[in-house]
Amino acid sequence: MISIVIPAFNEQDSIAGTITEIQSIMEANQYKPYEIVVVDDGSKDDTKQKAMDAGARVVRNPHNAGYGLSLKRGITEAKYETIVITDADLTYPAKSIPDLLKIYFEEKHDMVVGQRTGEHYRESALKAPMRAVLKFLVEFTAGRHIPDINSGLRVFNRTAVMEHFSKLCNTFSFTTSMTLGYMMTGRFVAYLPIEYHERVGSSKVRLLRDSIRTFQYIIEAIVYYNPLKIFVLMMMALVVISALSLFTAWLTGLNIFYIFGTGALLSGIVVFCFGLLAVLLKQILQKQ
Repeated sequence: MISIVIPAFNEQDSIAGTITEIQSIMEANQYKPYEIVVVDDGSKDDTKQKAMDAGARVVRNPHNAGYGLSLKRGITEAKYETIVITDADLTYPAKSIPDLLKIYFEEKHDMVVGQRTGEHYRESALKAPMRAVLKFLVEFTAGRHIPDINSGLRVFNRTAVMEHFSKLCNTFSFTTSMTLGYMMTGRFVAYLPIEYHERVGSSKVRLLRDSIRTFQYIIEAIVYYNPLKIFVLMMMALVVISALSLFTAWLTGLNIFYIFGTGALLSGIVVFCFGLLAVLLKQILQKQ
């Protein structure tokens, strides 16, 4: 009993193909019963009708509400506890869904994620630095290597993810915040390499806007799940600044660098102490 949830915004050229491909794979592997829930996120084209004609159950947002909010609505509307999410643009291979489900059921993971690979997942010159920063923050917070922080193909339990809804982003960063939420609450997450395909149609991602929003939600997640991490990060930055300033003072003999370096070091100690207080406050609030 599986629900496949697909958020879609102006995907009339690919939605029918996506649904047909998933139906073929599910039937061939005898996954019954199952349902395909398409969340039409206020599309201006024929996405809704084409999804219905292809055999999906369609839930429609009155206007474009965002990727994350559409997934939340689709998951809430789903009939079954095992949820598969994927995109409507044919980038994620439906043939990988049985492999993800096998790992999920047999190895008892809380979530199994398709790790994107292939030539169509190569990072552009603009995306690479931003992805690297975001990946570092998420891995630093989670304390583990994360092969793909925001893949949109994953399997998980409906009830379990709904416990995290209030902390999950309503926009593009939904999957990133979900990854962090699961890992920071001790849930087991597995990754399976998949071949990422070229998308049909134009991307809905706005690089700068969505990167800023993702950064915002990661910081909020760090503060909520493990506040000491963000204070340690700031302390490390101040310590590096202090070391560079003191080294410059040693080379130049200028007192201003000694003063600046000493001030940065003391500030780092103060920031770390605030981090300890934040952890104590979090523990007190959790007991209430």
